[in-house]
Amino acid sequence: MKRVLIIGATSAITTETARCFARDGAALHIVARDQEKLNRLKSDLEIRGAVRVSIDIFDALLPDSHAEVIHQAIEKLGELDGVLIGHGTLPDQSSCQNEWKSCEDAVTVNLISPIALLTDLANYFERKRSGNITVISSVAGDRGRQSNYVYGAAKGGLSIFLQGLRNRLAPCGVSVTTIKPGFVDTPMTADLPKGPLFASAEQVGARIHKAMVRGESVVYTPWFWRFIMGAIVVVPERIFKKLKL
Repeated sequence: MKRVLIIGATSAITTETARCFARDGAALHIVARDQEKLNRLKSDLEIRGAVRVSIDIFDALLPDSHAEVIHQAIEKLGELDGVLIGHGTLPDQSSCQNEWKSCEDAVTVNLISPIALLTDLANYFERKRSGNITVISSVAGDRGRQSNYVYGAAKGGLSIFLQGLRNRLAPCGVSVTTIKPGFVDTPMTADLPKGPLFASAEQVGARIHKAMVRGESVVYTPWFWRFIMGAIVVVPERIFKKLKL
């Protein structure tokens, strides 16, 4: 995989994945909202071995602009072998419950924006008949919990969308990979108490790189989250609704 577009490239997780591709000698087009961070990451990736790095500004709250982001990536790289969509936000649940604007922004960033990107990307790769599309979802989308159900609903919807897209594109030789991280020690989770279930951004980023290269379907990272969420999903609703989760 030699020509890769990474959207939301300056997050802790996607930065680590970008570094893995840089070590492979890939050409990268990295996209995020912060120009200064992009410039620093560009230099970092070039030092680590990327054959070429180009950058672009991206605003997840403006889905109508996303088609141009993809067009620019194709123009800069010539064509795409793989794409990682990794932008997102962890909203404050209480704010979302009490203020529609907070809820709207959370759903736009975590669900509407990826779908806007995926619509054009799917058509591109379907015509190309090869490649990989990888999107970071979350274990939070496997079951709604009172502590983060707005975020969980967005990620759950995203995972279902990816499931259908994977089914659509498989006959074309295009793989669609859903990444479902559990707790990851990043700036987004800085306010959460840390425990043994937390993984490092380096660990998760490297796992995403491996999944993209292999064209895997659904990846829980770390691996044990598959079993944790499997147990949570089968709890009967009459019991689950009484739990403080």
